[in-house]
Amino acid sequence: MKWLAMNPFDVGYYTEHELRDFGFKSLGSNVLIAKNCTILGLHNIAIGNDVRIDGYTTIVAGDQGGLTLGSFIHIGGYSLLSAGAGITMEDFSGLSQGVRIYSRTDDYTGRFLTNPTVDPQYTGVTAGPVRLGRHVIIGSGTVILPNLSIGEGSSVGALSLVSKDLPEWGVYFGTPAKKLKDRKKDLLELEKDFLASRAAL
Repeated sequence: MKWLAMNPFDVGYYTEHELRDFGFKSLGSNVLIAKNCTILGLHNIAIGNDVRIDGYTTIVAGDQGGLTLGSFIHIGGYSLLSAGAGITMEDFSGLSQGVRIYSRTDDYTGRFLTNPTVDPQYTGVTAGPVRLGRHVIIGSGTVILPNLSIGEGSSVGALSLVSKDLPEWGVYFGTPAKKLKDRKKDLLELEKDFLASRAAL
């Protein structure tokens, strides 16, 4: 129908063919990025295969860090990846809607001035890379602070605050996030089947 082709509310996705000329550090195949995302520091962003980034996501990848996305990754809409000190998402990891990942944050104690309009010698910024291991999934509205790692296979429930390393294969929730139980590893067998089915194509 004609009205579907002209729908102003469906901005669509760039494909990897369109994205190749934009200046990414590296770009795999079958990559979709919504056209209403805001992305700064393209030359500091490496993207693997089969990645989808949904609308209104903001990515800031500074020269001291950058963003590295593995393969089979989904980033839900309205997420923020502040990768000034580095963010890595390994294969099969994902973010639900509205997740915030900070690799740099101001000091809130009052001992320093804050915000990026102030010269660095007057601020007490905490910075450090954030790594999400394979098969990590982060629930909607969760905030992840700088300089930490979430181990392979762990999941974090919605509206949580991650302020320290989380060991692998746990289910975490809360502010701050605490372990509720072990996470099942059935998905590792499903991963093998999935990859085998794709190799057969």
